[in-house]
Amino acid sequence: MSSRVFQSVVLQMKDSTDRAIGVIDSEGTVVACNELSCIGEHWPAAVEAVNAGEGGVVRYEGRTFKALQGWGSQFDYAAFAKGDDAEARTLCTMATVALNGAKTYYEEKHDKATFVKNIISDNILLGDIYVRAKELHFISEAPRAVFLIRQVETTEPALIDVVQGMFPDKQVDFVLSISETDVALIKQLSDATEGKDLYKLARQIEETVTEELHVKIVIGIGTIVTHIRELARAYKEAQVAIDVGKVFDTEKSIINYENLGIGRLIYQLPTTLCEMFLQEVFKKNPIDSLDQETLFTINKFFENNLNVSETARKLFVHRNTLVYRLEKIKKLTGLDLREFDDAITFKVALMVKKYLLSRGIKS
Repeated sequence: MSSRVFQSVVLQMKDSTDRAIGVIDSEGTVVACNELSCIGEHWPAAVEAVNAGEGGVVRYEGRTFKALQGWGSQFDYAAFAKGDDAEARTLCTMATVALNGAKTYYEEKHDKATFVKNIISDNILLGDIYVRAKELHFISEAPRAVFLIRQVETTEPALIDVVQGMFPDKQVDFVLSISETDVALIKQLSDATEGKDLYKLARQIEETVTEELHVKIVIGIGTIVTHIRELARAYKEAQVAIDVGKVFDTEKSIINYENLGIGRLIYQLPTTLCEMFLQEVFKKNPIDSLDQETLFTINKFFENNLNVSETARKLFVHRNTLVYRLEKIKKLTGLDLREFDDAITFKVALMVKKYLLSRGIKS
């Protein structure tokens, strides 16, 4: 953010008041003031007071402060007016409105983070992307990945600050507040980066957030893209990864879009088509006719790659007992899970059932 923009605004206010009006940054340094002698002064104690005010008007040591709009829980800039009376409060509030407008305009024109946020939000035309990238000297062609970090059952505002602390280079990596629960990380990568490297990075984020904030998060990872115009697609993929993972991989906290497999296809199917599929597969008896013990056996059989001996060992039952259970399943459903084609059909059917339940459909 250029202090010249703030300076231009406060100087225009000089004709309307004899009070000192200015702006401090997050370190407490005066970056703009209509009394030029104040510029460069350092007021670190004011920073704590403004942060404690949580966005409201704060009086401190004969001055009135109010934080400007920002993405993090800690302020980036705050307006101030000399005095702690009602007039100072009014001047500070009015200055905040004017400075916020100037700040927003500047960011839209010159800020890379806002540019990236507009791309992933589909809030910029494709042709304008190239123009703005050139104006901002933004590297268009470079490998990047989008990580969507979502809080589960919490709305901790400090999440963005923790993630930003892990990726401090704001000219290369972009940490963006999407909603009360969601933070997006757009990470520039090396040419040799692979899917396993993205998983390691996501695991580091999860461990850091858990350690510092003690909140549960899930992380969706989009595919690696090589051009900024593809960032919107990668962001949508990260969203889909979380949504699909919530249905089919509930035990996982990190979900890569590339590893969603058939779950991604099922998630995009109309529910009516899914219901028809289940009716066609289970003509003899509905899937609900299978008890929990039978379903547990089936899932173990799939986990052990249709290996009867290995599954029996994991279930602590005799091999013949497992064969008997599989025969019982065949009689109930008409599907022999020892046959590859039938096993695939049954596996897909279980996933379809899980998908319908996630949509509140019990058929």
